[in-house]
Amino acid sequence: MDFNILGVLVWTGVGAVLLFILMFVDSMFTRYKDFEEVKAGNMAVTTRMVMKLFAQGYILSESISTSNVLMDAIVVSIVSFIILLILESIARLILRAWANLELDLGTQQGKVGYGLFAGSLHIVGALIITACL
Repeated sequence: MDFNILGVLVWTGVGAVLLFILMFVDSMFTRYKDFEEVKAGNMAVTTRMVMKLFAQGYILSESISTSNVLMDAIVVSIVSFIILLILESIARLILRAWANLELDLGTQQGKVGYGLFAGSLHIVGALIITACL
C-alpha cells in the first residue's frame, strides 16, 4: 500500500468543500430554509439533511475509490448530485399526484417520517448511482 499523506489531505479537503457546496446548493432547492430549520430543532429537516449528506458522501467515497484523478471524482459527484436532484423532483411529483403526499411540507412541519422518506430517496439514489461506477 502506497500511503501519501499529502494526497489524503488534498482529496479529503476537496471532498469536504465539495460536500459543503453540494449541501448548500441542495438547500436552495427546498421550499424552506434548511439551516434555519435545523437551528430551530426541526428533526425532520435534520434527518433529511443527514441522509442527504450521507448519500453524497457515499457517492464521493465511491468515486474517489474508482478514480485516479481528483477531477474525475469531483465531476462524478457533481453529476450524481444533479441526477439525485432530478430523481427527487420526479419522486416528489409522483408522490404528490399518486398519494397526495407533500414531502417538503411534511418535512418542514417537523414530521420525521416525511424527512426519513425524503432522505431515503437520496440514499437509494446514491446506491443505484454508485453501482454504476
